[in-house]
Parts: sequence; structure tokens; C-alpha cells
Amino acid sequence: MTDTVADVLLARLREWGVDYVFGYPGDGINGLLGAFGRADDQPRFIQSRHEEMSALQAVGYAKFSGRPGVCMATSGPGAIHLLNGLYDAKLDHVPVVAIVGQTNRSALGGAYQQEVDLLSLFKDVASDFVQMVTVPEQLPNVLDRAIRTAMTRRGPTAIIVPNDVQELDYSPPPHAFKMVPSSLGVSWPTVTPDSDAVRQAADILNAGTKVALLVGQGASGARAEVEHVAEVLGAGVAKALLGKDVVSDELPYVTGSIGLLGTRPSYEMMSDCDTLLTVGSSFPYTQFLPPLDQARGVQIDVDGSLIGMRYPYEVNLVGDAAATLRALLPLLARKEDRSWQEDLEAKISRWWETMDDEALVEADPVNPMLMFSELSSRLPDDAIVAADSGSAANWYARQLKFRGSMRGSLSGTLATMGSAVPYAIGAKFAHPQRPAIALAGDGAMQMNGLAELLTIRRYWQEWADPRLIVAVIHNNDLNQVTWELRGMGGSPKFVESQALPDVSYADFAASIGLDAITVTDPAQLGAAWDAALSATRPIVLDVHCDPDVPPIPPHSTIEQMKDAAQALLAGDANRWGVIKEGILTKAQEFLPHSSGERPALRSSSADPSDDSRRRGRGGADHVGGVLRSRRPHAAR
Repeated sequence: MTDTVADVLLARLREWGVDYVFGYPGDGINGLLGAFGRADDQPRFIQSRHEEMSALQAVGYAKFSGRPGVCMATSGPGAIHLLNGLYDAKLDHVPVVAIVGQTNRSALGGAYQQEVDLLSLFKDVASDFVQMVTVPEQLPNVLDRAIRTAMTRRGPTAIIVPNDVQELDYSPPPHAFKMVPSSLGVSWPTVTPDSDAVRQAADILNAGTKVALLVGQGASGARAEVEHVAEVLGAGVAKALLGKDVVSDELPYVTGSIGLLGTRPSYEMMSDCDTLLTVGSSFPYTQFLPPLDQARGVQIDVDGSLIGMRYPYEVNLVGDAAATLRALLPLLARKEDRSWQEDLEAKISRWWETMDDEALVEADPVNPMLMFSELSSRLPDDAIVAADSGSAANWYARQLKFRGSMRGSLSGTLATMGSAVPYAIGAKFAHPQRPAIALAGDGAMQMNGLAELLTIRRYWQEWADPRLIVAVIHNNDLNQVTWELRGMGGSPKFVESQALPDVSYADFAASIGLDAITVTDPAQLGAAWDAALSATRPIVLDVHCDPDVPPIPPHSTIEQMKDAAQALLAGDANRWGVIKEGILTKAQEFLPHSSGERPALRSSSADPSDDSRRRGRGGADHVGGVLRSRRPHAAR
């Protein structure tokens, strides 16, 4: 039997080592779906509930595996739905290949059903490479280039295959005029920097007395080198959000995240340093970098198109992060005066104590910081953590201490809602033997997370480690935007746009065969995390949180404080709760800290005889403020 174009496309993906295609079916890719059946589902077709989720699952897979993610959708609306996830890949520099269908070639230009000009549609998001296959001989070159370009440019590419072309008999490109044969594979070089530029960079770093490092995801393969440089230079290390897993937060000189969601030690280090070394990051917020006339700067990045931005660096080194730092190290003079680093370490130690104290501020019912703080010390060393956009990103950035081989990411530059759950699904296919945790707000869960729980339920038994925890910040408020309205716009909370309908995320999870725990008492958070991390199937933690707990930035300007005050005075519906929680939270920065163990949490639950507190909907059992849903036997 002659192979079709669709058969050869899947065979070519297998030859490239593609194990999974994240997609959703439609008649525009019927030829490809038939080929999956003939190929015994190799590569595996992973069905999401929506094409945007397929693209985001491919992004999560690529982020956590280091390999290209592949997603697939039908013509017209299916292809359109991929766009948001592909823009996430583009802005975070992640290799993803999109394969989309199109109406038959004979109908093109005829205003046919689901006919969309896909070449124009994908021209921006897949600007590095987008092409339509119109004859069989074109296929291998187009597919190979799409994969190689995605890997080279670290971004999304797209190929469009009309439905009738999918079903044509395949014939390879012959040795003939205007035929373009192709080949598989690619060997990557280690890009090393210019030696003279390395020496100039070393001179700048050696001259500084207060050196700050900023690392991003481009430094992810250079952990040992970053640590060595920091120790030689007596430096502090701040991390862009996409670089949170580059170095351990347990190192005493790591100041943590930087920016509006960052830490006070990172802000103070950048305010005081006289030298800045940036490795693998294009962190965009210049106001959180040193004043422009204060520090000398060196940047290292493998991508020459992204280097030299954000700050007036004196030396811009294009090269692999690890290789460049290794070339730099022999030229660096160890700084004997460690006072700069020791001062930073004292500030960092106090900051983590402050974070613990802020998490213990009483709230109604649960302080969201406590939800993350209780997780932090319990995180397995090999955990993979995906955080959603919104308030989840605040607490992910500030409250979680990464260590060991932990991995973590979020939608860094696009900051799209609803990415945490599909990221975690992609992570489980990349590393089925590792536990994954998705940290999401209730807005993100209502947008698409609830539906993707069905995807988790469908595939979880294939994973060597069944643990996938979806933890929901349940506060019935689109909280991040609510705080932005107050702090940046000087506007009170607009209830009609910000309030969310109440729903039990735990009950939904239990109804489809997942484990679930509802937490309404802060004293039970630790036990809930313990149960989730020892669960034998995916689980949803539905944590009822107080929307009035403020995400206080590392510095609060007079203007921001004034805007927030004006918003509250203008009649904010939550003004008294916001004032109380804001004062109590901010006060923790100034109160003396105790170095002893964390005090026992006081239960804030109501009278246990109150039947509405003891019982949940859907047959859930209540244990000390925690609603434990019974495990359904039918889904074993």
C-alpha cells in the first residue's frame, strides 16, 4: 500500500524523535488523523479540550524537556485557537512546531467553509518560518526546516497542509530542477565568545566592589558556573521569573526574584550595586535595574539579537552562558572584601523571615501566602512547578524556595491566563516520573483549567508518578487586576468586572474521578499539602483564600500608595479588609523576627457543630476544616 503524505509526515516526526503531538481533531486534518490510526498512534496524539490548551501543553513540554513541542489543529477555527499558545512560545523563546490543516487546494480563494488565509494569520506569530505544503515532494523540506528553525530561533514555526494534500500518494523530491531534497538531524555548536571581549568584561567585573548578577532562563545550563562566579566576585544573584530554577534559593547570596513581583533584597541590591552582570536574561523592566549612571555592565547571551537591550552595558558577549562564564572565570580576581555579599546575605535572611511572618498574618479564611509558604518546605527536590498569571505569580515568585533539581516556569512575557494546568500536563509527558504542581487562580480555572482536568483524568494512569496537583487560589475575585486597578489606576474595585461566580473546584474534580481536598482553615493547609504530595492519583486542592491580602511590591512608591488610598476612599467594596490586611502585612517588614520554629496556626473555622462547615456538596467528608472528597471507585 502506498504511503500518503500524512503517513510520511508522521514517519518524519518519529525520525526526529517526536513522541507526542498535542492536538484537537477536525475534518481539516482528517488525513492526518487517519495516518495516526495506521501508525498505531506513534507519535502519541494527546487530545486536549481546546486547541489553545494543545499549544500551551506543547509549550510546557518544550520548556521542561528542552525538546521541541508539537501541536496540531484543524483548519479555520482550530488554527485560530492555537494562536495564543503560540504567542506564548514566541515571547518566551520556546521551540514549538504547529501543524494545521487547510481546505482543499481547489477551494482556496473561493470563500469556502473554514477557509482562512493561514499564511497571513501565522505570519507574525511564526515569523521565523511558516509555509504551506502544496505538493508531496515539498513535505520533507518544509517539515525539517520548521523543526530546525524552531530549535535554532527558539520560537514557534508553522506548516499548513491542505486536506487533499494530506491524502495524496507520497513521492519524494527527485534529483531534478527546482526540487529541494532534505535531511534529518542537526548538531549544535557551543558558541564561545571573543577572547578580547572576555578580557574587557573581566576588567569591568574585577574593578567593581559591589557586583550584582541577574540570571534568566538562558543561564539554565550554567548553574555551577553562575555559583562559581558569584563566589569569586562576592556577588549577589537575582533571578528573572523565567530563571527562578537556575540557582537554588537556599544559597545565602541569592536574592530571589526581581521586578514588581520580586523581593526587597533584589530591589536593594540593584539600587546599590556598582557593577551588573546579566546572564541569559532580557528582563524588560529597566526601573528595577541599577540607575543608568550608577553601574558598569556586562551582558552574556547566546542570541545576538537580544543582547545589549534594557541597560547601557559596556561589553555584550554573545556566547553560550556556561562556556562564556568558564572562559571568564580564570580572569576574575577573587574579592577578599566580602562585606557587600555579607550585607546582602543578612538582608536575604531577614527577607525570608519576613515572608514567613507575612504568610502567618491572619486572614479570612486563608492567607494565600500561607498556601505557598506551606508548600515551599514540602516541595520534592525533583518537583516541576507551573504557576499561572495573576496573583499566583506573586506568591510563586516570593514564597517558594527552589532547590535541588526543581523546575519551574510560567507565561513570562505574554503573561497569559490559564497556562499553569496545560504547562503541568506538558511537563508530565516530558517527565512522567516526576511530580508536577500547577498553581492557579480561580479565574484561570474558570477560563480553561476545569476543562483540562478532564485531560488529566484521561491520561494520568500512563504516568510513572501519578502525582499532578492542581492548587486553586479560591477567592472569587480576579485579584491581580483588582490590585492593579487600586495601585496603578487609582480606581476602586469594579465588582461587575472583578467578581467571579462561586464554584467548588474540589467537587468538580471529585465528580470526574480525581482526588480533591477543600481547605477553609489555615491550620489544615500543611496536612492538605502532605495528603496531596502522597496521593496516588492527581488531586485538586481548593483553597479558600482572602482576596484582601495585598501583593505588596518590593518598593511602594508614594504615587502608588496615593493611588491605592484614593481608590479605597472612592468606595472600594473591600476597603476595610484591604486596610486591615495591608497594615498587618506591611508591618511584618519592620517588626523584629524570631529565629525559632513557626508558631502553631490557630484554627479560624467556625463552631464544628455548624453543619454547613462540616459537610460539603457532592458527598465530601470534613476533617478539621478540610473537606476530603471520597475517592470514586469506578475510575480506579
